[in-house]
Amino acid sequence: MAVRRIITYPDTLLRQRAEPVTNIDGRLQQLIDDMADTMYRAPGIGLAGNQVAEPYRVIIFDTSAKDEPNDLIVVINPEIIEADGMVLGEEGCLSVIDYRAEVKRAERVTVQGMDREGDLITLRKEGLPAIVLQHEIDHVNGILFIDHISKLKRELYKRRLKKLMKQRESSLQRM
Repeated sequence: MAVRRIITYPDTLLRQRAEPVTNIDGRLQQLIDDMADTMYRAPGIGLAGNQVAEPYRVIIFDTSAKDEPNDLIVVINPEIIEADGMVLGEEGCLSVIDYRAEVKRAERVTVQGMDREGDLITLRKEGLPAIVLQHEIDHVNGILFIDHISKLKRELYKRRLKKLMKQRESSLQRM
C-alpha cells in the first residue's frame, strides 16, 4: 500500500471520463488500497481513480466520524440509477485546492456498481453519503464540483488559484 499524489485542478486528467473496469485483478486491488491510504492521509472522505492519475471508474469513500472505526466503501463502475430531493451543502475537494462552495445535490441517491470482489451492489444513501457519492461519480465522469457553481464564482476561483500558483512559484525560486 502506498500514498499516491493527488492530481489537482487545472490538470486535464480531471476532465477525462474514466474508463469502465473490465478486470478485477491484483493491480486493481492495489489501486484501491493505495487510494484508501491516500484518502485517509489527505485527509478526505472520498476519492476517485482519476484523482490519482488512474482513469478507471473506481470510487471510494468513508463518511464515518473520526471517533468511529473506518467504514471504507468501494464502488467499481458506479452509476446513479435514482435520485430525489434537493439539498444545498458546502463541498470541498482534494483536487480543488483551497476552495469550498455551496453546491446543490440530490438529497437521496441509489447507486449500482460492483464491490472490490466484483459482486453487484446497490447503495441507497441520503445526506452526506449521498452527496459524497454524487461528488465522486462526477469525478469519474470528468466533472468537478466547481462545475456546479456560478460562472462568476468559478472565474474568481481560477484567478485566486493563478495568484496562489505564482506565489508558490516565486517562493520556490527564492530557495
